[in-house]
Amino acid sequence: MEKDIFESGQYYHVYNRGNNKENVFIEENNYNYFLEKMKKYLLPIADVYAYCLLKNHFHIVLRIKDKEELPEKLKEKVHLPFSNLFNSYAKSINTAYNRTGSLFQEHLQRNRIENDEYLKQLIVYVHLNPVKHKFTKSFETYLHSSYRSFMSNKETSIDRGFILGLFGGLENFKFYHDERRLVYDGIIDAIDKMDE
Repeated sequence: MEKDIFESGQYYHVYNRGNNKENVFIEENNYNYFLEKMKKYLLPIADVYAYCLLKNHFHIVLRIKDKEELPEKLKEKVHLPFSNLFNSYAKSINTAYNRTGSLFQEHLQRNRIENDEYLKQLIVYVHLNPVKHKFTKSFETYLHSSYRSFMSNKETSIDRGFILGLFGGLENFKFYHDERRLVYDGIIDAIDKMDE
């Protein structure tokens, strides 16, 4: 795992949280607004494989498109759509909620994903994040992650076919999530008992 510049043809885990750990999604419509911005700015330069938006942070798993697939003006500036996405979202939130200053903590965090096994682990990690942070007990029904897109036949911006192929089909995809969920449940139970 190496945090570095965005390069064409590479896979990344992209994440950040609110400045001073404050919420970046204040009300329900903010989540959809962020996803619309994500489609506008990121889909021209990346294939999105998974995401999860939580009140105070977010995760996105994606692959930067091959150089020949990138728009000409962005071939040497692949980072620019990310800046545009987060700056545009932050300005909207600041205007709507009469706030000033940085919405997100410092710079966008990113780790390069070097192999398929790690890519699979990250996708599961991202989908289970609402359980890990105790936003919900059921990752399957959490509204602001891409997990439900994989369970549906509806049109989606997520590259469902590639990811389900990587997992060996929908049943294996579900199995990986359920197995990892059992591990989280065990860890969370142990922590809860220590807190008693």
